[in-house]
Amino acid sequence: MIEWALIFLLFIVILVLFYNYSKIKGQIEQQARVIFDSWSQKKSEDIDRWKTTELERLSSEKARIQFENWRLAEEQNIRTDAIKRSQSVTRGKVTECLIPFFPDFPYNPKDARFLGTPVDLIVFDGLSDEDEIQEVAFIEIKTGKTANLSKRERAVRDCIRGGRVQYYTIHQSFDESENLFVDMKVK
Repeated sequence: MIEWALIFLLFIVILVLFYNYSKIKGQIEQQARVIFDSWSQKKSEDIDRWKTTELERLSSEKARIQFENWRLAEEQNIRTDAIKRSQSVTRGKVTECLIPFFPDFPYNPKDARFLGTPVDLIVFDGLSDEDEIQEVAFIEIKTGKTANLSKRERAVRDCIRGGRVQYYTIHQSFDESENLFVDMKVK
């Protein structure tokens, strides 16, 4: 009977040990799962962060390459356009100076004086032939596709058309007591 009691006691001890073993094993597995999940989430975040950074770098690099390709392709067009515009401006400036010598110019070229800005020419019609001026003409020359006046050119045109034109004589004598601007009205 002692043998049976000893076997029974051993059996209970084995059951208690097995219960404790199972309990500790469950806790260890749970801790291992928590550690693994934490590690897995951190790795996933690291991979996502790396992917985002890498995607941004690749996108930036691709954009830079595309811009460089566009710049190389368009550089010649831009240069050609700039040269055409420069030639057009130069052609316009030369034309402004030469217009009085064109056969259809309605005035004697000797009567024309080139200003350039804010009007291109002033013509003193009759000055070279008779010393009797028939009219004074302000002429703005436009070349190219559009013939629009600038804001300043319109202001000059409107002033002349409105009759707001004056003529003054300034006599310079080197006597300090004389007023240089005697004939001019100050408004």
